Amino acid sequence: MKLSPFLSRRLLKLGALFEASLLAAAVLISAPLTASAEDGSSPEKSRPAGGVEFKVPQSPEQMLLPIGYIREMLDHPRPASRLDVDPEDIGVAGAIMGVEENNAGGRFTGHLYKLAVETASSPEKALAALEKLHESGHNYIIVDASAPTLLKLSDWAKDKDVLLFNVRATDVSLRQEDCRANIMHIVPDRYMLTDALAQYLVAMGWENWLIVHGSTPADLAYVEAVKRAAGRTGANIVDTREYDDVSGGRRDDVGVVPPGKQNGDGEAVVTSPVYDVIVVADEDQVFGPLLPYRGGGEPRIVAGTTGLTATTWSVGHEKWGATQANNNFQKDFGRLTLPVDHQAWIAARTIGEAITRKPENDFATVTAFIHGPDLQLAPFKGIKQQFRPWDGQFRQPILIATDKVPVSVSPQRGFPHKTPAEAEVDTLGIDKPESVCKM
Repeated sequence: MKLSPFLSRRLLKLGALFEASLLAAAVLISAPLTASAEDGSSPEKSRPAGGVEFKVPQSPEQMLLPIGYIREMLDHPRPASRLDVDPEDIGVAGAIMGVEENNAGGRFTGHLYKLAVETASSPEKALAALEKLHESGHNYIIVDASAPTLLKLSDWAKDKDVLLFNVRATDVSLRQEDCRANIMHIVPDRYMLTDALAQYLVAMGWENWLIVHGSTPADLAYVEAVKRAAGRTGANIVDTREYDDVSGGRRDDVGVVPPGKQNGDGEAVVTSPVYDVIVVADEDQVFGPLLPYRGGGEPRIVAGTTGLTATTWSVGHEKWGATQANNNFQKDFGRLTLPVDHQAWIAARTIGEAITRKPENDFATVTAFIHGPDLQLAPFKGIKQQFRPWDGQFRQPILIATDKVPVSVSPQRGFPHKTPAEAEVDTLGIDKPESVCKM
């Protein structure tokens, strides 16, 4: 899939700005500041009487810092709403904004960043794209791809000067048994997301949950994460039911909350258990958006992948400078910021911040800095953020939000954890004592 004309122009503009900066630097470095002795004139004689001499400082030597972006475009089921169809420039737009912010400061430090985007329709093509980027000098690659593809890229890049930034795959296994030292995870895993949501629901007193889930591997993985989160926070799962999609059926004819268990005569064995929340596991948004209004029985809160969600970003987020970030993005790209955009922005800014702090751009030094405790980012969440050293997961507060506004930020107060108090965000997901990652 090709980039849209608008996005292509944006990338070309970014490249043109880069080339113009190089040219300007070359002119400043090579141009004489005063008349030289070779043309027969004297600097003293050429200076006007009573005038003032200005000396233009030389621009620092310009260092090319290319950043790669690989996005895997796979077929997905049609979501219930066209509003849930990803825009063509999802993720890439966030990376562009991050690169432009890197260049705003990089022009003073001699660092010029350029983004190269590769699109792949299969793991094999994604690997070919990585090989191409590596051959052209790209050491830092933002990856918007599935877990199997990400692992394939990581295995190929082993022992090479390549660091990958995961902005899409939420699989817990990538941070545990399949963890890799050359992958930094910007996107939270499912355990972080469900822990953040569970803490809020329990803090509000909504402790009895009915789980309704789809049948995809992703949906089942989300269910497993919800059950784990319930056990950690003291919530009670009263029932778990699978949504049975009727192929070809009209959506407004399909009841979306499956009935409870029945006996052989087709009559319900028990009445529906009492629950406070319907927790939805539908990562493709096939049936979940209908649940807030087609839940049946008494009105209930809907949360999970639909309704009240745990997310890295919200279009209604306004604290800690987020309003300006949302406004700038909408002005530049003509749409609202999505979580993947924010995650790609963080990836690009991580690279820029690390190289600014380690300007010699030695790959081993920059990578060690990104993994270490001295990296401090502030992506509009109120605290400085960095990566967990034991599994490469980006530490971050999680927004609890509707489709319009955030209602809270997790972690919530009062949930115990085994790490120091300053690492309260480690109540979300897998804390160091629980981790099996061996990088």
